[in-house]
Amino acid sequence: MSDETNETAENVVLTERRGRVLLITLNRPDAMNAINRDLAQGLLAAVAELDGDDGLTAGVLTGTGRGFCSGMDLKAFAKGEPPEGMDEFIQKGAQKPLIAAIEGFALAGGLELALSCDLLVAAEGVKLGIPEAGVGLFAAGGGLMRLPSRVGYSKAMEMAITADPITAEEGLDFGLIARVAPKGSAVDVAMELAERVAKNAPLAVAASKQLIRATTGLTEEEFWQEQRSYQGPVFTSNDAKEGPRAFAEKRPPEWTGT
Repeated sequence: MSDETNETAENVVLTERRGRVLLITLNRPDAMNAINRDLAQGLLAAVAELDGDDGLTAGVLTGTGRGFCSGMDLKAFAKGEPPEGMDEFIQKGAQKPLIAAIEGFALAGGLELALSCDLLVAAEGVKLGIPEAGVGLFAAGGGLMRLPSRVGYSKAMEMAITADPITAEEGLDFGLIARVAPKGSAVDVAMELAERVAKNAPLAVAASKQLIRATTGLTEEEFWQEQRSYQGPVFTSNDAKEGPRAFAEKRPPEWTGT
């Protein structure tokens, strides 16, 4: 087992730029990518890199080892070391589209971490669940809020109060999972999806994501008001000029994210 004292925010969360997509990898395989302070800070830094770079359109979030993420690092928490900063990511996520690529399992806070992403790609047989009720707790990282809109009221309630997980295949049927990948291929399939997203204008993609997320709880009048705040910056951007120009010239657009 690795020496956890050698862990830093830089080496427990890795980033790799692949064209206009940023691959973000949770790298605590011996701890099943459990969320501690370093991982939380590393994830925030990676998301800041994604959102702050005009040359990036989307991100893919995955984990090394046997599973995506097992949730909060209870050993670290018991030592008085909570994962500071994790609440910020769970609540706000990324401004740009972020796709979770899940192998093995995403349980408890691990599933809630995945639910902070916009699309979930899971390998065949992956276990997805919020088992907290089985150990005297409840899913306090947004799962109880987000699951009903992803899988429906009844299934969300069942998952929460039975503590039983579902499979990736069940998740696909319920609308939780966007695509099921062959085992070992979740990152490849998620990258294909992210690269398809990255063919589109970055500002338009980010605005579309934010507006879809904003529809929850808004009235129609509030939605139109919210949309107006995005419409000006997107419709007057350089990319909004480049898109029609590239279409007329029958060539691929060259997006700048500005």
